[in-house]
Amino acid sequence: MTEIAFHFNAPDKLAYACRLLRKAVASGARVVVTGAPASLQALDTLLWTFSPLEFVAHCRAGSPAEQLMASPVVLAAQIEGGPELPHHQVLLNLGADVAAGYERFERTIEVVSLDDEDRQQARQRWKHYADRGYAITRHDLKLKETSA
Repeated sequence: MTEIAFHFNAPDKLAYACRLLRKAVASGARVVVTGAPASLQALDTLLWTFSPLEFVAHCRAGSPAEQLMASPVVLAAQIEGGPELPHHQVLLNLGADVAAGYERFERTIEVVSLDDEDRQQARQRWKHYADRGYAITRHDLKLKETSA
């Protein structure tokens, strides 16, 4: 069964996603990121610029097969009904809704900002997973911030 984790209280959702992806790639994980096309475009740009000494290798779904296989991070606006994805280890959902096809991944991570609308949408996603019997891990980033 897919492991579900919510990372709450991200001050900047995309900047947090960059740090999370950097950490995941450093540990050898392969990640598919899904969300609204505008968010993925902004994330694509940030992954090139967020740290001058580091680069998180990534590509877009629909890239040539060799590039998809070599990239530890794939940005995909949709994971079901879209291009075939090369791996199903970790799904990072930056979207408002539950990502169709999340159950094919070993882990799904939901990032939730401080925005009230984003938090409300996250509650709906949490309910979706809980209603289907998934155990959910909660990571409160505000608590980590104060304990660090």
